[in-house]
Formats: sequence, C-alpha cells, structure tokens
Amino acid sequence: MKFIETLKLALAAIWAHKLRSALTLLGMIIGVMSVVVVVSLIEGFNRYVDEKIAGIGAKSFTIQRFNIFEDFKDTDTIAAATRRNKDLTLDDFEYLRARAVLVDKLGAGGRPTASQIKHGAELLEDVAVDGVTANVADIKNIDIADGRFFTETENETAARVAFLGADVANKLFPAKSPLGDEIYIAGLPYRVVGVAAVKGSVLGIPQDNFVTIPLRTYASNFGGLVRNRSLYFIATSKSDELFDDAVEESRQLMRTRRRIPARAKDNFGIITPDAITGLRDRIFGSIFIVAIVVPGIALVVGGIVIMNIMLVSVTERTKEIGIRKALGARRGDILKQFLVEAVTLSAIGGATGVFLAWIIGRVLTAVFFPTYLSLVAVFVAVSVSGGIGVLAGIFPAWKASKLDPIEALRAD
Repeated sequence: MKFIETLKLALAAIWAHKLRSALTLLGMIIGVMSVVVVVSLIEGFNRYVDEKIAGIGAKSFTIQRFNIFEDFKDTDTIAAATRRNKDLTLDDFEYLRARAVLVDKLGAGGRPTASQIKHGAELLEDVAVDGVTANVADIKNIDIADGRFFTETENETAARVAFLGADVANKLFPAKSPLGDEIYIAGLPYRVVGVAAVKGSVLGIPQDNFVTIPLRTYASNFGGLVRNRSLYFIATSKSDELFDDAVEESRQLMRTRRRIPARAKDNFGIITPDAITGLRDRIFGSIFIVAIVVPGIALVVGGIVIMNIMLVSVTERTKEIGIRKALGARRGDILKQFLVEAVTLSAIGGATGVFLAWIIGRVLTAVFFPTYLSLVAVFVAVSVSGGIGVLAGIFPAWKASKLDPIEALRAD
C-alpha cells in the first residue's frame, strides 16, 4: 500500500507540471524509440535474408560467373575478374550434371531480361523474363497460386509455355484465370501453365513482375541474349552432411572442365548460404554498434535532463518536504517519493518510445522494408530507461531526504 501511495504522489507531481514533464521526457522517448527502431530494422533484415536463403533451400549453393563476395573487393579485382571469368554455358551444365555424384538436384537459369508482354489489347513493358530448368521450382521452393510449373519434358522440347508472376497475371487477366490462355512475349506466343503466389516488394522493388519460361525455350527464342549473358547453376547436396563436399566436388569439376592450373584462381564463383549470412553479419555487426551508440547517447542525455529537473523540483518543493517531515514522514519516505517519481518519468518515456517505434516499424514494413519488433529489444530499452531513471533520481532524492524540516518549513 505504501508503494501505491508513493506512486500516486509521483504521478500527481508529474501531472502538476505537465509541460515540464513532457519536455523532460523528450530525450528519453527519442533515445528509446531510436534504439528499438534500429534493432527492429536490423532484426527484420536478418530475418528477411534468412527467409530468402530458406526460400532457395537452406542447403543449396549457386555457381555463377562471379563470386560477388570475393571478386568485387576493389577496382583492380573487378577488372581482373571480368577478364578472367568466363560465361557459364549449357555445356558446362550438362558436364556437371553428368559427373557430380554428391549433388542431388542441379538446376540452371538465365539472367532476366526486360521484355514486352502482350495479351489482347493489354501491353506490359519491362517485364523480367527469365528461363530456368524445371527443377528450379523445387530447389527454390517456389510457391504456386494457380496451375503448375512447367515440366522437364517441356524444357527439353523447348515448349512455349510460361509461368507468370502475380502482378503480370492480374494485369493481363484481371477478370479470369490465365491458365491455358496465350500471351505474347517479344512477339511470340506462349501458353500460360501457372501463376506464382504473391511475393510483395522489397525496398520498394516489386517481386511479382516476372515471367519464367523453360531454359531451352529461352535459349532458342532469346538466343542472342543467352550468348551475351552467363547462365547460373543452382544445386543441392544429397544430404546436409555432404553439403560442403558437394560444393567442393562442383568446384573441382568446374576447374577440370575449364583446365584451370592447380594454383590459379577459380574463373567462376560459388555462393553458399554461409557466404551470404557472413557478409550480412560483417556489415550489420559494425552498423549495429554505431546505430546503438548514437541513440544511447540520447538516453544518457535524457537521464541528465531528468536529474536536473528533479533537482529543480526538490528546490521548488522544499516547503512541501518540510511539511511532510513535520507530519512524521521519514527520510526513507522522502527518498522513495522522489526516486519513484524519477523512475516513473523514465518508464513513461520508455513506454512511449516503444509505442512510437512500433508505429514507425509498421509504416516501414508497409512501404519500405520488413521490420521485426523484438521483445528482447523492448525489454532492454525499457529496462535501460528505468535504470537511467533510478540513477538520475538517486542524487535528487538523497538531497530531498537530507533536508532539515525546520529549514524546509522556512523556505518560500
């Protein structure tokens, strides 16, 4: 009961000086809000990367012309890698598929190219058209909303079939299912066999504006594009335990295929999930430290402001303290009153900061980038703000409790 009464007194004092209390809380609110928003952004990005890695198979790896994590460290390396690295071809794909014994599934794809897509009077510009082998749907865990993905037979026979992204399907066929209907890609007819589930957008870039066709169809109908653009291969191992061995086997087969000398660098790149998460951790590890330190300074400043305001409050309420002591209040009661008042101010600031951070996170997720409000971040932010409140309130509370009641009653 005593704590409840003390809390009521603290809230009454805060309410009596609403404007001053609000201004006092600004530093704490901004600090907590900034910390939680930064952590939410980084956690959201980490989860997004993990989700995308899971989407292409947590135990899959990609073989492509460049290793973006190694070949592009500086301008000299970029120039050297461009001269050294050769395009990956269908012949390379067939070579790997015939000889790799530790690889379970091996798929191939061509890099997307912007193209015109037409159905009836509707014409879409700059749609990303790419070609892949049929098993890429399984390797990448592609979600299908309607119909199916094309088959390996359709790929081998270079059938003109198409798998549509959700945006393309909705724009070309707003009132009916596109399955079995024809669309025209760069002037050639293709039969629609399936529609992908909605992916949404990332960093404002839509992920549903695409059409995927069989790789051999792509090579036949977009031959010049295939010759000018390297393919990529995506593979899974026969078991998780054999993943590293499958990666190394593929590397050695590619080196043998290209007759690379023993001590020479690879003239191709292999990207693994560990390489992606490793780069993410290196980049965001440094960013996280800096991003937390800056709002942390705001929290410290907020604590100093609270301490100053509490010292002013002690001076203004000297007579009140004298009356309370004259009526029997002990030093501990006065100490507790001002300490609770400081902690309450900090707690209100922390809770308000978390609430504003949640609103900002929802807005960012809706229009810009996925965020994740971590309960750990919320707990830490509120705990830190409460701890700062305790530290900020100790000296003013101690000073108030030390006041002589007779001297305090004489104060104006």
